[in-house]
Amino acid sequence: MELNKAVLDCMQTLRRQLREEQAVDIRLSQPDAILSMLSASAESQHDATRELGRHLSTLTGVSLKATLSEEELIRKYTQYAGPLRG
Repeated sequence: MELNKAVLDCMQTLRRQLREEQAVDIRLSQPDAILSMLSASAESQHDATRELGRHLSTLTGVSLKATLSEEELIRKYTQYAGPLRG
């Protein structure tokens, strides 16, 4: 992934937003800075911050793994998988 001006500008703006809203201090030099920003922005109560996170995800091609809802988890782990063999 290439860190160009658009990506760095978005990261800096998102970093400021997250610091103000959630008192989260993410350094741009951290190896997991983008994932940390995406996860913090996904938990934000503000639409603008969540939108900045989506924009960063689009620019970088990095996305968070989709989490399953409780209903989907129950369905996944209680699904019949055939007879048990001993």
